[in-house]
Amino acid sequence: MLSTPLNPAGDVPDTGIPAHLAAAMTMAEQYEWHRAYLRRHSVSRRNFLRGAAAAAAVATAGISPFAARAYAEDARLGVAGRHIGFGADATSQLRFSAQLSRNPGSTKVFLDHGATPALGGTVEAEVRNLVTQIPSADGGVLAAEQFYVHAPLDGLPGRMPHFYRWRTADGFAGDIRSAATAMPTARAAVLPFRFTMMGDQGTDDTPGQPAGLAPGDYDDMYYKPDNEPGVRHTENVMRQIVAARPDFHVLAGDIAYADPSGAGKPPQYVASGGTAGHGFDKFNPYVWDVYFGAIESSASTTPWMFATGNHDMEAAYDTHGYGGHLARLDFPGNGPTGCPSAYSFTYGNVAVLSLDANDVSYEIGANTGYSGGAQNGWVERTLAGYRSNPDIDFIVCFFHHCAYSTTDSHASDGGVRDAWCALFDRYQVDLVLQGHNHVFERTDPIRGNSPSKAAGDNSIVYPETDGTVYYTVGGGGRPRYGFQPGSQESYRGHEIGDTAVPNSFVWTPGGTKQDEAAPWSRVRFRNYSFIRVDVRPGFFSSEMDVIAVDEYGREFDKVTYRRQVRG
Repeated sequence: MLSTPLNPAGDVPDTGIPAHLAAAMTMAEQYEWHRAYLRRHSVSRRNFLRGAAAAAAVATAGISPFAARAYAEDARLGVAGRHIGFGADATSQLRFSAQLSRNPGSTKVFLDHGATPALGGTVEAEVRNLVTQIPSADGGVLAAEQFYVHAPLDGLPGRMPHFYRWRTADGFAGDIRSAATAMPTARAAVLPFRFTMMGDQGTDDTPGQPAGLAPGDYDDMYYKPDNEPGVRHTENVMRQIVAARPDFHVLAGDIAYADPSGAGKPPQYVASGGTAGHGFDKFNPYVWDVYFGAIESSASTTPWMFATGNHDMEAAYDTHGYGGHLARLDFPGNGPTGCPSAYSFTYGNVAVLSLDANDVSYEIGANTGYSGGAQNGWVERTLAGYRSNPDIDFIVCFFHHCAYSTTDSHASDGGVRDAWCALFDRYQVDLVLQGHNHVFERTDPIRGNSPSKAAGDNSIVYPETDGTVYYTVGGGGRPRYGFQPGSQESYRGHEIGDTAVPNSFVWTPGGTKQDEAAPWSRVRFRNYSFIRVDVRPGFFSSEMDVIAVDEYGREFDKVTYRRQVRG
């Protein structure tokens, strides 16, 4: 018998498995439980919740391009929730995705595209059908069906806008928008650029399905102390990201929160067609439709690159709980086999690695070790390759669980440290960007698990000699966490003299907490925020400013990273 649960309550989506069983199951075991349950409780397709949540949920957010009638089975097919990502070669590949308002049947969907708004090219989109079946409290099954479209474009010129629109064969045509591929890595072609980052986002709105949901169910507004009337923190952060006009955006896991476990509500559900009681925790795939509508203002023109967190392991689907993501998203696919959210890409003189910390976590064990070590080997090979490339100056890694953080909820994960931090030291990784803890925290540069120097606001860090700086940027919208008791915030205009934290903890291989001091904690800010990274490539030296920004656009921390360019 496990001394501690493999999956602490509220940290992995509740997909209808009895809590006492789910606590000790891996994600693969949970998926097999679902398959066995559904063999005993089959559901007729006519009993599925009808329409796409892109209809009901996006309309709830007030941003649907369709009238209410559009969601009927016989209505014209529509496209919403547009989002874009890079392919494996970010300098020449874009991946276009969106959601359909209903089952397309035989109706074809197209991406019209071209180098100008006149377009001129057309590709037929691939339709991916995502079926979700969740056990309900009455012994039945909640069944839902969603449809996503995907269109890859290859052979595009680097950092050039490419125009597109979605179109259906029965007459729908979306507006024309544009997105750009990455800047080439050749030194002569590199110009200044910007990217943004945060984690733990969710939405400010609840879905329209199943019937009976109310504001506060499935959204970021349930936690009253963080949500004074009328304040929409997730939307505020999104507004600042749009205003920053980044060349790309990275999100360090815990994306949509299709199950808001941890809100302390009863884990109930009703059968398809019933009415849900107000206030409960249980997986609802239609949250994703609200989410794609909420980020469309940025993600339809700016590549969004996702890592996966603990709330992204959805046991209703295969591939270690990532099957839903493979239907909704397009990952570059150049990482280790079987790890869809582990990948890399380059933009100018910066190499970016997305890592799946669920594979190495000591705190939450649902997917710990699922890659059989393949991801760790890939991380080392990939870091070595980028660090030996003279056209790459900076290496940035982003993932969910924190190697270094001091909140009272999750603090630091020893599994991340043991798997990757020595590699970050060896290959001189410049930035590590994390989520998981719903605050902002920045370390001093760290080498060998110890801070190398104090790096206050407006300081300059030389990563080659100083070490790696770790950022926790989990304030994308979910209700905030606290820091350790007695630990004070410290940020621009609110600095304290001694920022060390004497009473933090790190998770051990047995899933227990080990006390530790945290002399490396430099900046702590308990509010909603993101980071803006401005990169200035050079021929002799290159610089990168990392600026922390709150939900109202106020800057509260800045560090400049400087590297000599290698010949």
